[in-house]
Amino acid sequence: MKIDSGASRRDILKKGAVFAATVAGPAAASAYVVPDLPYAFDALEPYIDAPTMKIHHDKHHGTYVANINKATEGKPEKPILDLMADALEATPVRNSGGGHYNHAFFWEEMAPFSQASKTKPSAALEAMINKSFGSLDEMKSIFAAKAAPGAVFGSGWVWVCVNKKGDALDIVGTPNQDNPLMKGVLGEVAFPIIGLDVWEHAYYLNYQNRRPEYVDNWWNVVNWDKVNSNFDYVTKNHSGVPVKG
Repeated sequence: MKIDSGASRRDILKKGAVFAATVAGPAAASAYVVPDLPYAFDALEPYIDAPTMKIHHDKHHGTYVANINKATEGKPEKPILDLMADALEATPVRNSGGGHYNHAFFWEEMAPFSQASKTKPSAALEAMINKSFGSLDEMKSIFAAKAAPGAVFGSGWVWVCVNKKGDALDIVGTPNQDNPLMKGVLGEVAFPIIGLDVWEHAYYLNYQNRRPEYVDNWWNVVNWDKVNSNFDYVTKNHSGVPVKG
């Protein structure tokens, strides 16, 4: 094959690059992304401050997403929920994948006080709360105890979960970025409907070492409409709640 002497080397290289891209197909996008918040960074104030929300969302969650993308590069893409069950078998998935799922779950269950204060547990959820704990106030009291520094030492999460049978709620703490969907974290898998981040980065700018105050105030921005949706999904599907990103 003769090359046209009038063609520049740049033209030849450009055509070669186009051909190579066509053969190889489009470049793969990152499998996971940090989802946008469904509210402004300052929308949860005064209970969670804007600087904390921005750092927590953009930097901390962003790091988990970057690292889970590195850990799964070249592998078939799966929803992050699908990686949770066997996450303990692979440390990067356990830490970074758990971090991505947990935070994506966390952002969606909150709303500005003006919105959250108008929501409440559905009749079905309220009935299971009363069956499992006696009352909503008692559930919050148990939750606070499970979230205390002595209960979740260092970094971790506290969850309200539907049990595997789907007939009761339980409150559990998990270390680091573990969650109840991961086989081996608890005695049996459970399905979260509420989750609270008690890592210091979630509250320290505003509350310093006053984690119990953060936990108590956090209920002011819990969006019960979303929690009700989580509860309905879990009890219907006996599966974890899918998340964005």
